[in-house]
Formats: sequence, C-alpha cells, structure tokens
Amino acid sequence: MAALFEIEGDLRFQIVEKIADGRMGSVFRGYQLGSEGFAKEVAIKVMHERFAMQRQFIENFIGEGKLVADLIHPQIVQIYNFGDEGKSLYRRMGAHSDVKLQGDQRAYYMVMEYIRGVNLGEFIREVKAQGKELPGPLAVFIASRIARGLAYAHGKKDTEGEPLGIVHRDVSPRSVMMSFEGDVKLTDFGVAKAAGLIEQNEGEQLSGTPEYMSPEQASFEITDQRSDIFSNGIILAELLLGHNMFAGADAAESRQRITDLPIPQFRNESEYIDLRLDAILQKALVHDLDVRYNSAERLMKDLEYHMYHKGYGPTNETLAKFMKELLPDRVTS
Repeated sequence: MAALFEIEGDLRFQIVEKIADGRMGSVFRGYQLGSEGFAKEVAIKVMHERFAMQRQFIENFIGEGKLVADLIHPQIVQIYNFGDEGKSLYRRMGAHSDVKLQGDQRAYYMVMEYIRGVNLGEFIREVKAQGKELPGPLAVFIASRIARGLAYAHGKKDTEGEPLGIVHRDVSPRSVMMSFEGDVKLTDFGVAKAAGLIEQNEGEQLSGTPEYMSPEQASFEITDQRSDIFSNGIILAELLLGHNMFAGADAAESRQRITDLPIPQFRNESEYIDLRLDAILQKALVHDLDVRYNSAERLMKDLEYHMYHKGYGPTNETLAKFMKELLPDRVTS
C-alpha cells in the first residue's frame, strides 16, 4: 500500500491508511522505520488540528500520552512514543486534516500498539447484522477482560507511591479493542482523569458516551472508579441481552434512562443468566455507591469465578475462533 505521508523526528514513521476518528484525534496505521529495512507496524494518533489551538486540549492530549505510557498491561493498548511537529505535518496530511494552524503551534501525535482487529462496537454491530447470538460465556469473558484492565489502571500509583486516582470516564464499546487473536484491550484514555496528569472540569461539562455513562456522570456529579464499574456493567448487560437498555433516541434521553430506569431482574431476560450472574449485574449497576462494587478487581474476580468455577471456561482462543467465524474475510492467519 502506498504511503499517505511521513512523520520525521527522533524516529521516522510512514503512514499508510487512516483507520479511525476519535474525539481528540485521527488514528492511522503505519510503520516505524529503522535501519536495514526495519519496519514495525504501529498505530499513530494525531491530535485534531482544531484542538491544536486550545491549550486545555493540548495539555490533556499530552497527559493521556504520559498516563498510558506507564500503564503496561495486557488489557491496555500500549503507547510507544509521543512526539510533535510543526504545522507542516497537517499540510502533509492534506485531506485528512480539518483546519489550519497559525504561528508556531505544534502538531502532537502518539505512537501506539497496532491491534489487528475491531473495536467492541463494530463487533456488536456485526453480531447483530449477521443475526448471530454471542454465547453467554464469551460475553462474561469480554467483560472480565475489561474489568481486569480497569483494575490495573485504578490501582496505579505515582513514583511516590500515591494513588493516581485514574478514572477512564468513557468505558464504552468504542474504547475497547478486540484483536483477531482474542485479546481484549482498553484504549482511548482521552477523557480520563488522573492526579497531576489530565485536567478535568467535572460538574461543569460532561465526559463520556451518554448511553454508557454512570448515573454520577449523567447528573454532572464528581466521579470515582465506581463510575467505570457501572459502565462496565452496561457493556456486560448489552453483550448478554443483545441491546443496551439505556440507549435512548438522543443523548439527553439516554442520560435520563440511566438516572431513572429501574434495573431489572436479569435472570428473567436471558436463559444463560443465573442467580450468581444476576447478582453480579445488580451489584455493578446499582445506583447506591455504597452498595456498588467498590473495585474493578472484585468485579473481575466474581466474573472469573462465574466462568471457571467448574474448572473450564472461555479463553482467548475461544474468542478468536468466534471472531474468525464472524469476520472470515478480515481475519488473517
């Protein structure tokens, strides 16, 4: 595939295709180039040009890079490098750029692990489009991997041993990557909050995807790590039931449903959901913060016990096999 453009700094990158547009930047597939023909496939997220003139967005983009660079975990998409160039980068992007920088403003980018796969939102849409049903054990497996990544991020401390207080604040299908090898990875920490790294204006503006928000987010309240747990619970319920019970016709209706809709007895909604799994869903989705799971690690352990207490259960290979059957033309051997 012909290169779209190149990025040159301390390292050299060749960009071959645009693969996604996020809230804060466009994501491209490319290669980190080295001597003797070395080429490593990577994903490169370039900040949207319209944000490159706004100091808070720049600081948050830099904060995301610094934060995720130190989150080394199998369930989190890794960041390899962070860089910036002059506005000529946007000129080279051509049609892939949106507005024009002025003066000495910089174009920021981060180099990330490239995941051969799809995000969870695409996965869910494809399952529905093909009229398939996601097996219950795989639904629990996916949610447990998300919880595992959250547990690691939530427990991260700074160099002084103080908790960073990381809250992702946008745990939704579009921020979860599914590799064709069966890996499940959290990404897109662009609206996360973390002490000393990313600025937040909680109580003044909303952050997150409306139909996956916690009641605290939907009500403009201050969030903590239990907010991410609620969002994880929404994803688990959606995977098990085949729809998001909180999704409304628009963002406002979705937020209202999150704050007002009673949580059902899930065991009446699906044959797969037994008393134990129903109890997990109830505890993840309860509004009362004192009753909700107080750690993603506890949620993860309960989900894993539910999957494996009989001595067997789904694995990465199980998920990879399902994805190969779902997307045979996209999965490469």
